[in-house]
Amino acid sequence: MPEAYIHESSYVDSDVEIGKGTKVWHFSHIMKGTRIGERCSIGQNVLIGPNAVVGNNVKIQNNVSVYEGVQLEDDVFCGPSCVFTNVDRPRSAFATPAEAYRKTIVRQGATIGANATIVCGNTLGPHSFVGAGSVVTKDVPAYAVVYGNPASIKGWACVCGTSLEFDQEAATCSECGMAYVKNGNLVALASGQ
Repeated sequence: MPEAYIHESSYVDSDVEIGKGTKVWHFSHIMKGTRIGERCSIGQNVLIGPNAVVGNNVKIQNNVSVYEGVQLEDDVFCGPSCVFTNVDRPRSAFATPAEAYRKTIVRQGATIGANATIVCGNTLGPHSFVGAGSVVTKDVPAYAVVYGNPASIKGWACVCGTSLEFDQEAATCSECGMAYVKNGNLVALASGQ
């Protein structure tokens, strides 16, 4: 696998790890202490860090800032101009106290649509899907499809992204055949998957 590609217009600070096969495109800045996995695509005008963590095979589209305290697990998709925050009560005239910083975790396979805002301190569950323009103000369960302001659960999605239709508490993906079970707002792969 080829080494990472970094466009000449981008800046990479010291003490940064970028995995093999990752591409950092035009006018991006990777700040100190950041860890980026293999086979990622970092779009134009992206800021990552300091000390942010990005897993393998993550796609971050243009104009996204991934601040300190944000962790993107493997296979996450961040749509163009989606927004992460990391302070719960920012003020310009006052120093930010340490307890105001909140961690945000985006679990494996989650998708965030264009222009969505993820308020800090929340976790997006594995393979969840946040619709474009949404404002996430609380945790999102695994496989949930959420949208709106504030974002709320509107449905469920398979690992492959296809909408799931539950009959009672079971669903099978019409595209890939994966089977799921549902209990309230908790969805999981059926045993044996």
